[in-house]
Amino acid sequence: MMDRRPGGVLVTGASRGIGRATAVAFAALGHRVAVHCGSRRDEAQETLSLLAGDGHALVAGDLADQETARAVVAEAVALLGEVDVLVNNAAVAPAPGNLHRIGEASWDEWTSAWRTMVDVNLLGAVNTTWAVARHLVERGAPGSIVNVGSRGAFRGEPDFPAYGATKAALHAFGQSAAVALAPHRISVTSVAPGFIATERQAAKLSGAEGDAVRDQSPFGRVGTPEEVAAAVVHLASPAAAWSSGAVVDLNGASYLRS
Repeated sequence: MMDRRPGGVLVTGASRGIGRATAVAFAALGHRVAVHCGSRRDEAQETLSLLAGDGHALVAGDLADQETARAVVAEAVALLGEVDVLVNNAAVAPAPGNLHRIGEASWDEWTSAWRTMVDVNLLGAVNTTWAVARHLVERGAPGSIVNVGSRGAFRGEPDFPAYGATKAALHAFGQSAAVALAPHRISVTSVAPGFIATERQAAKLSGAEGDAVRDQSPFGRVGTPEEVAAAVVHLASPAAAWSSGAVVDLNGASYLRS
C-alpha cells in the first residue's frame, strides 16, 4: 500500500465539525474529496468552498436508507472518478431532543432514539463500507476505511445508550472488516474521540458546564476537530496500513481503558 498516490476520498457527514475538518485536511494533501451531507446542503457547500485544489464534489443523501447509502458511494465514484478512502463520520449525535435514559424515557422516545441511531450510526456506515469495499475490490486497488466512533463506546452513555451502543458496534464492525479486507490491501481503522469543540457544542462549552467538561482531561481543555482530522488522515495513509484493526483513543487522557 506504500505506493498509493493522492486520490478520491468520501467523507460522510462533512457539512461541519469533524467531517468538515477532515475534508479540509485531505484536500490540503492533494486528494479530491466528496463532501457528503444528509440535509445541511448549505453548510456542505461552505465546506466545499474551503477545500484546496479542485475536482471536489458534493453528494447528499440520508444514509439511514440502505439504497441511498449505496447510491451516495456510486455518485462519489462517478464524480471523483474513484474512491480510495472512506471516512464514516456521519452520525446522529446526542442532543436534548434525543435524550433516552432508561427508566426515564417514554416508550416513543426510547424506540425512536434507538431506531434512528442504529440506522445512521451503524447501518449507514456498514452500507457505505460495503459499497466502497466492493468498488476497491473490483478495481483491484488498495484503500483505507476510517470509522469515527466515540469514547462513549467504552465509558458508557447513560443518557444516550443507543449512541454508545452504536459506536461500540461500529468499532467491532470495523475490526471484522479489517480482517476480511486485509487480503485485498484495504485497511480499516477507527478513532474514538472524546469531547470535541464542534459547532454544536459551543453553547455547552461557553455555559455553566464548560469548566466541568474541560476538566475531564488533565490537559484542561477539549479536543478540536482538526486534531481528530489529523489522526484520520494518518490512519488512512499507506504508512498506517499496519494499524488496520486498531481503535485509536483521541480523548486527551480523559478516559483510559485497558
